[in-house]
Amino acid sequence: MANKFKEQPKVEEPIKPTKPVKENKVVRSVANVVSGSFLSKEKTLKNLPFVFFLSFLSICYIANGYYADDQVRKVNRLTNEIKELRTQYIVVKDSLVIKSKQTEVAKALAKMQSGIKESVVPPKKIIVETINPTSKKD
Repeated sequence: MANKFKEQPKVEEPIKPTKPVKENKVVRSVANVVSGSFLSKEKTLKNLPFVFFLSFLSICYIANGYYADDQVRKVNRLTNEIKELRTQYIVVKDSLVIKSKQTEVAKALAKMQSGIKESVVPPKKIIVETINPTSKKD
């Protein structure tokens, strides 16, 4: 009899699924961007004009936002200025109406001592008769 190992009955152990160790997609993408290796890929080179176009549109969109904000500020400033000028116009117009009254003018002239006095005689209408040169009388 020869020495032989006693064969053990094979018990199948459940095989645990081993997950392959993968790097996180985000970490891998950030590493590609930081290292610049994504620029050498053919897919990236093929889409580069589109990326430039999108970048240009983004810059235009941002510039348009700044321009619109500037225009809104300008409109608000001009609106406030119009309100102030309208108020000033009303005040000056009221002052002019008061100062142009006959009694106020008479008081101002009396203070100046210029010798001009208020007329107490009402004005008379002057009628001038004109001779029509086309109709000749002989």
